[in-house]
Amino acid sequence: MLLEQIQSPADVKKLSRAELQTLVDECRQALLQKLEAHGGHNGPNLGVVEMTVALHYVFDSPRDNLIWDVSHQSYVHKMLTGRQQAFTDPAHYDDVSGYTNPHESEHDYFSIGHTSTSLSLASGFIKAREVLHKSGNIIAVIGDGSLSGGMAYEGLNTIADENQNAIVIVNDNENSIAPNPHGGLYTALRTLRESNGQASDNLFKALGYEYHYLEAGNDLEQLIDLFETVKDTDRPVLLHVHTEKGHGYEPAVANHEKFHAGGPIDLKAGLYYADEQPHAATYSDFMQKYLFDKMQADEAIVTVSSGTPQIIFTPAQRQQLGSHFIDVGIAEEEAVAMTSAMAKYGAKPVYPVFATFLQRTFDQVAHDLALNNNPATFLVYLAGVYGMNDESHLGLFDVQFLSHIPNMVYLAPTNQEELQAMSDWAIDQTDHPVAIRVPATELISTGVADDTDYSQLNRNQVVHQGSQVAIFGVGEMLTRAQAVAAELAKAGIDATVINPRYLTGLDEALLADLPTKHQVVVTLEDGFVEGGYGQMVASALGTADVKVKNYGLTKEFHDRYDAEGLLTQNGMAVEQIVNDIKELMNN
Repeated sequence: MLLEQIQSPADVKKLSRAELQTLVDECRQALLQKLEAHGGHNGPNLGVVEMTVALHYVFDSPRDNLIWDVSHQSYVHKMLTGRQQAFTDPAHYDDVSGYTNPHESEHDYFSIGHTSTSLSLASGFIKAREVLHKSGNIIAVIGDGSLSGGMAYEGLNTIADENQNAIVIVNDNENSIAPNPHGGLYTALRTLRESNGQASDNLFKALGYEYHYLEAGNDLEQLIDLFETVKDTDRPVLLHVHTEKGHGYEPAVANHEKFHAGGPIDLKAGLYYADEQPHAATYSDFMQKYLFDKMQADEAIVTVSSGTPQIIFTPAQRQQLGSHFIDVGIAEEEAVAMTSAMAKYGAKPVYPVFATFLQRTFDQVAHDLALNNNPATFLVYLAGVYGMNDESHLGLFDVQFLSHIPNMVYLAPTNQEELQAMSDWAIDQTDHPVAIRVPATELISTGVADDTDYSQLNRNQVVHQGSQVAIFGVGEMLTRAQAVAAELAKAGIDATVINPRYLTGLDEALLADLPTKHQVVVTLEDGFVEGGYGQMVASALGTADVKVKNYGLTKEFHDRYDAEGLLTQNGMAVEQIVNDIKELMNN
């Protein structure tokens, strides 16, 4: 097997053109075998096998710097840079991450997993190369989906003005995560594709790039010829390469959105194994039906997506909603500012977004939304320890990010009924921007409608009134708080359990009363403890005659962790908390 002989790009350069095609085939097969067993980003990697082999055949990494946007399509790059065992030996599948990582290899420059950054990063390399009098090609690969992010244009603009060696590869597969949204950019790219790159209206030429178009973006020979043509250029060059997402695996070609990422995969059936198994209902399942039905009844509601429409609606639902659903592309800043303006105009915008991507919008949330106090609604998915677990995709920053912005209301439901009541209030009220932390665990239903008036801000729910010990359980940590209380009851300690619901403010009346009946106050949250909800409580009780202990995660870029294992590592197993409380009471 040729692939098993590849220890570095130097080994790729030794191969004949015929052997290179064999290597392409083996890389694709290795990809499919790992994706079948392990899952990962499917379509993006299958679509760039030929491109990656050609890049490492023509260029001289690491002297030549290859920078991937998002880097979720870097699997074959890893195979060719000394890490092939992580794709050919199941015992080593977890040796590497799903993104570039400089701790793994000198051929990776950034730990990165968000979009639209490669051009700005490349511009920094270009300027540093100039001032340090170094040489080498700098190649930035960016997908057409990533071009929808504003940061991509900032990078394009800067690189064009540096007037020296820079090679930008636009990997145009007509998709981001889902099929590309409508917009002027995608109209322009389509026109270029349909004219084989000859259209007179050419954004890239207008910016100052030498432009090349390649229709056969999965043809190894043509890719090699193109890359050899521009290697060692002395000016900014843009290569517009038309590839096929999922190339080589028909189910991934037929359904780009479904096979963007996921797994493991039943390759023969063309399904994820998880789809073949019954699964418990989730909060995502509930919100999909809830919001769709609510939109059917209220034409003022508009749902906005930033390149991840599968969070909330199926393709059929999106089509049925028509103009009441808009996907702005992978452009979270645009989504936030747009929802703020829609709310100001009188519509009822709802923005479902993964927590890890929302953090890209701090200024838009603070300045364009909260400063103007416009009543948009954010549904924040996969926040906390049960969300994504790669260091580049953590959802652990949301409380620190959202809770300290004036005018924002951030709510943490603990069951289906709370989530529905909070969503009804948030969408229909006109006083505040509201974010709701949609739980990432299995759906919990009480069977009893929640009649809370959420316009009365910062009112906590006392789930159980006890004494001696009070336990706050934030969102999904409420069930853990109840479990701790149940264990304490066995020792004769009747603990108070509190569901804070609001993360942007404190129930001052409740806090003022706690020290009169309690010796110890404990807060449980599944994000960083520093700057989190618990420390807000501790600060408020700072002069009170009561002991306060905050539980949460250490401030680190936790990577590829097991959620329960990480909680235990941070002292948050039920038994650990119970023992701590007993010790606090005895001292």
